[in-house]
Amino acid sequence: MHDSRLNEWFVPKFGPLRFRVAVGMLFLPYTGMCVSFTVIGSLLADNILWDRLIAIVLIYLLALGVSAHALDSIGSKRKPWGNVFSNRALLAIAITALVIAYTIGIYYIVLYVPFLAVIAVLEGFFLFAYNVELFNGRFHNNLFFSISWGGLPLLAGYVMQTNGISIPALIASAITALVAYAEIRVSRPYKELKRSSKEDNNNKEKMLLYEKMLKLLSMGSIGVAVSMIILRALV
Repeated sequence: MHDSRLNEWFVPKFGPLRFRVAVGMLFLPYTGMCVSFTVIGSLLADNILWDRLIAIVLIYLLALGVSAHALDSIGSKRKPWGNVFSNRALLAIAITALVIAYTIGIYYIVLYVPFLAVIAVLEGFFLFAYNVELFNGRFHNNLFFSISWGGLPLLAGYVMQTNGISIPALIASAITALVAYAEIRVSRPYKELKRSSKEDNNNKEKMLLYEKMLKLLSMGSIGVAVSMIILRALV
């Protein structure tokens, strides 16, 4: 049932059930972490075009924040949020968000940054291969999560500004991929402990430790992105 996920630290403790599940399904801290990587990548460019930064943020919010999580709820064998939203509703949400995201992306690809098409194709592949667990779940693992949620978002932000790749951007994308890898490595045992019916202190302490680590990784990434925005805006 969805009860185990309603206790998550990022789910509102107020409001109707559908509202709480809808917000919870967005996994806002982790979505924010992924989006922050696009911001960091954008800000690595020498000259910042702010409309493009906003565009890449919207693209990832819609494609990975909304669409990927809706598809994950459909594809998941454990149905972490229960049946509050039907598969038909989730599919409609996923398709709508994805169409808007790719419409924005195609606009910039056609007019300004054709190289972004490479990342758009890769992210589109991982969005379905990872979240719907296509190909017998071959791509639903920590490695491909770290690539699609850590490395590629940073490169997408940089490409959006420059229509190219640089050594610093590749190094930074490797770092954000490692951050994403750390997040998913901590997240999996954390979820298992949340689902566990055992109430012993050892499990609770371990779960709280994992939760602190997840907060540090997600909020730390967002904090770095916000700090970089402030610095670039002041310079």
